[in-house]
Amino acid sequence: MSESKLKANRLVHEKSPYLLQHAYNPVDWYPWGDEAVEKSKAENKPILLSIGYSTCHWCHVMEKESFMDPNVADLMNHNFVCIKLDREERPDLDRIYITAVSALTGSAGWPLNVFLTPELKPFYGGTYFPPLAQSGMLSWIDLLKLISEAWNDPSKKKKLLSSGQELSRIITNHLSWSSSQDPIDTNLLDNALNNFSTRFDNNSGGFSPSPKFPSPSIQNFLYAYYYAKNTDKKDNAGHTALEMANATLRAMATGGIYDQLGGGFHRYSTDAKWHVPHFEKMLYDNAQLLENYLDAFLITRDTFFENIARETADYVLRDMTHPDGGFYSAEDADSIPTDSGKTGGHKKKIEGAFYVWEQEEIHAVLDLERGEIFSYHYGVQPQGNVEYDPHGDFTGKNILFAAHSLDETADKFSRSKKDIFQMLKESRIKLLQVRDARPRPHLDDKILTSWNGLMISALSRAYQVLEDERYLTAAGNAAKFIQKYLYHSETKLLYRRWRNGERKIIGMASDYAFLIQGLIDLYEADFDPGWLEWSLELMDEQIKLFYDTENGGFFMTRKGHDKKIDLRVKEDTDSVIPSSGSVAVLNALRLERFADTEKYSTVVEQTLKSVLSRINSQPDSAPELLVALIISRLKPVRVILDGDRNTEDTRSMLRTVNSFFIPGKTVMLVDNTIRSRLVRKLPFISSVKKIDNKTTAYVCMDKSCKPPVTDPEMVRSFLN
Repeated sequence: MSESKLKANRLVHEKSPYLLQHAYNPVDWYPWGDEAVEKSKAENKPILLSIGYSTCHWCHVMEKESFMDPNVADLMNHNFVCIKLDREERPDLDRIYITAVSALTGSAGWPLNVFLTPELKPFYGGTYFPPLAQSGMLSWIDLLKLISEAWNDPSKKKKLLSSGQELSRIITNHLSWSSSQDPIDTNLLDNALNNFSTRFDNNSGGFSPSPKFPSPSIQNFLYAYYYAKNTDKKDNAGHTALEMANATLRAMATGGIYDQLGGGFHRYSTDAKWHVPHFEKMLYDNAQLLENYLDAFLITRDTFFENIARETADYVLRDMTHPDGGFYSAEDADSIPTDSGKTGGHKKKIEGAFYVWEQEEIHAVLDLERGEIFSYHYGVQPQGNVEYDPHGDFTGKNILFAAHSLDETADKFSRSKKDIFQMLKESRIKLLQVRDARPRPHLDDKILTSWNGLMISALSRAYQVLEDERYLTAAGNAAKFIQKYLYHSETKLLYRRWRNGERKIIGMASDYAFLIQGLIDLYEADFDPGWLEWSLELMDEQIKLFYDTENGGFFMTRKGHDKKIDLRVKEDTDSVIPSSGSVAVLNALRLERFADTEKYSTVVEQTLKSVLSRINSQPDSAPELLVALIISRLKPVRVILDGDRNTEDTRSMLRTVNSFFIPGKTVMLVDNTIRSRLVRKLPFISSVKKIDNKTTAYVCMDKSCKPPVTDPEMVRSFLN
């Protein structure tokens, strides 16, 4: 039934794409807010809080199976106050309630369905529930009936309320903590590496069995650890770290988790070989992985990593960029198959339909020779190449992956490697044009400050390493977008989400931390002092609003962010996105070096101590914070250039500086147009002078500086 024939519920007035997907459910959904809570209290009904996001495959499944069913909706509406929540808009609430469900069941994910008391205390929950009981899984209807009956039975309700109290205690203990005076374990970094080595898949890369997720923060740690060891000996632990990182990135980029035609990475792999992905594409994954591949290229100079970085950046510019600047959040996994119309079939969306191919489709686009070469290289089979297909979505279909190397393909067809490379490139372009005519997956077009900060960082660094002006332009436009639409300069108020002209939700710690990181990287790309000034201003605001002055660490939200929830939570682990505290420490370290100050040293040390003391037994749970620990213990490297940004002298000097992988390195450019502005903020700049009117580099390590030089090769020797 089309939406025009369905009755809208109150979610139709929201801007969240996820909430709007449920706006025509017969369920009487409320958005998170006072109205729903007051109704729950007035009618003494439990709250059913359902959390997800717009590109969540199993959220779509449950919506179609249960939330669109009038009988199920009647049961929900009669017995519960039903609330829909977009986890990407409110990660603080998601963190609280996913912790509760994890404590109850041992695992959690999305959709996250949590039953709450009118006081918002969770007493039961789970993830996806089928409409009918199957394979030991309770059906959604049966669960609703059980919860409703228990709530209306005084003795059973007492147990539910007791469960709510106990879960609230667990959440409080887990998500907020006191300070530690214990020194940081000197073996923490080596212990983390040993843990990663134990988990490492020697056959396919990665650090888990299936399902296998990208791990950008782990890659960051491995590369930083390698740098800190500063040796090329093959039996060295640093080399082990490097090999694990490179092998993982190479396996991912040759697998089906990577979009071999359009660039960019899918959310995760359902198998251990990275072949069969869950097809949604997230901005945060692609931002972080883009930086991973840039780092791999800097360390190895292997153009394989360079090409993946370029293709990923190009994907973001092509498919994930708002016309006014700013980056969209995600692309869905599901879309309508191209053959649904011609076969008289349904218009039901299917996972991966936009991305998969039948072999005959490929041969219809490419000539015979190119079709055979393409099929061999990318593992295309007449019967399809998907072995693991529990839902039957990929029967006869092929998920492209690099089944053979360029050398193997060249040998197979008696062609030069150069010819094969060019033929595959031309074939990919043709097939991408055909694919672009297919029905596209849903685009989640909301713009989140935190995720945009991650992509501003990635594209700024892509410009520094790859020297493509398009990347710098996109990063700068995104920063300007946030400054215009998501920031109030007079009140210094940062907002989290913008969509269709509406900014909403006061910024959280992650919005500040990731934006600050992005602005620092953007400054090091275009050297506009405005970005550095704004990052310093935001850093002070983040500390004022989110830093726990008593115990160290950063709260996710400011005090009074949501008066319905009195718990302020912290993150002590990095997940698919690093914790805001980890990134805040990294930012503080870099800004101290820019400003030649130690004003953030207490924040850095107290946060490191308070979090690392909690994860001593599992140091691999916070790899991004371990990167901060490494950088805090390394001698800082600062490069200050005096020269005109637009001269070849300066470009050559920057090319040299940017060719090195040095964690925590800071780069500044002083020219006559901005010298006085920089000196006002950073007085030490006044001592920086040109030599013989040439671009001059000052390379400083720790508290000593090398003699100023005008030759890029001298800079190279210093940094080596």
